[in-house]
Amino acid sequence: MSRKMKYILIGLAGLLLLAVLIYQIPFVKSAVSWRVEKFTIYAKNVIDPPGPVPTALPVTPKPVTPTIAATATSTPVVDLTPSATPTVTFAPLPAQASIASPPFEKQTPNNCGPATLSMALHLYGWEGSQADIASFIKPVLQDRNVNPEELRYYVRTQAGWLNMEYRVGGNLELLKRLIAANYPVIVESVTSLDPNDALGPNDDLWAAHYLLLTGYNEDAQTFTIQDSYHGADLTIPYSQLEEEWKPFNNLYIVIYFPQFEEEMKSLLGEDWDASLNRQRALDAAQVDTVSNPTDAFAWFNLGSDLVYFDRYEEAALAYDKAREIGLPLRMFRYQFGPFLAYFHSDRNDDLLVLTDYARGVTEMSEEAWLWYGFGLYRKGDYDGARKAWEKANEINPNFFEDQARKALQLVQ
Repeated sequence: MSRKMKYILIGLAGLLLLAVLIYQIPFVKSAVSWRVEKFTIYAKNVIDPPGPVPTALPVTPKPVTPTIAATATSTPVVDLTPSATPTVTFAPLPAQASIASPPFEKQTPNNCGPATLSMALHLYGWEGSQADIASFIKPVLQDRNVNPEELRYYVRTQAGWLNMEYRVGGNLELLKRLIAANYPVIVESVTSLDPNDALGPNDDLWAAHYLLLTGYNEDAQTFTIQDSYHGADLTIPYSQLEEEWKPFNNLYIVIYFPQFEEEMKSLLGEDWDASLNRQRALDAAQVDTVSNPTDAFAWFNLGSDLVYFDRYEEAALAYDKAREIGLPLRMFRYQFGPFLAYFHSDRNDDLLVLTDYARGVTEMSEEAWLWYGFGLYRKGDYDGARKAWEKANEINPNFFEDQARKALQLVQ
């Protein structure tokens, strides 16, 4: 080998070593791995694009309570008798209110939950960043979803001088009441993704997104929001927020100092009690499915509220209807009530079909892998179940207080 060739090979080896060293820099590694993964997913979906959410398999209806009586292909009959709850009267609200904006944090990939929580916590004197939160509740960059339970778990374990609660079935008046009392509110809503973030050429670009609400203006009919994806101090019309909030059952999150818990109870009123809050949401969802029978999100919310009360057979029928009408392809990246409903109502084939679809859309989803594993376990495929649970544990070792590891004990 010539001396010149040796120098060339040494130079190439040096460049390769330098590239490896540079790749170890966290920022570089994050940016490169993220882009490689996006390209890989897009290429896969060009070849084998995900289809629409699969509809329910034919089932023989089981006798259930009178609230819903239906087959998988018919419209459930709903009892519209609302629960008897006391009425709370609140003082009139000011025409506008605002809270000082926190330092803005532009989210890193898949990080709207930690970024939004970080901005909210800064309003209470916290001094961390989204990276601190993400490293604790979603240590793998490609984990694309953070649940409200995970956000609350972080606050209660890592910022224990604060309390966090979340509820469903919120409304605009409640949001304004909290803001007027100087409490910022996090809501989970829909965003339209940048086409550069598409999974493939047929992507509907529908995704979940957390927003931090820090103000409202009654005259303009807008909220002021801190949006980790789009920017700081933006405004969103009341009507748009209502539309984009609904697919997540109007979920809202509040943070407060423990010494002000009584004030928070007064502000939430009947919704302070989690079970009463969910019953009110269930009543509203029942009415909504009758008023808007072709609204898939109305049926989905009904199913989720029924799951809360362990009414799994009825919930499964409501989810069937939502699937029949049509849901966004990423729906099961963020909400997992159907997995519980189909598992507990002994509809294992539906559980496997839906979790398999969810894994195809979002491969790095510990929840989809966990429930896919339960479906395989019930089917008798213990080796497959073990691999699924190991995957869930790999994605998030802290997943829901080690649910994946507890599941693994079933096949040891």
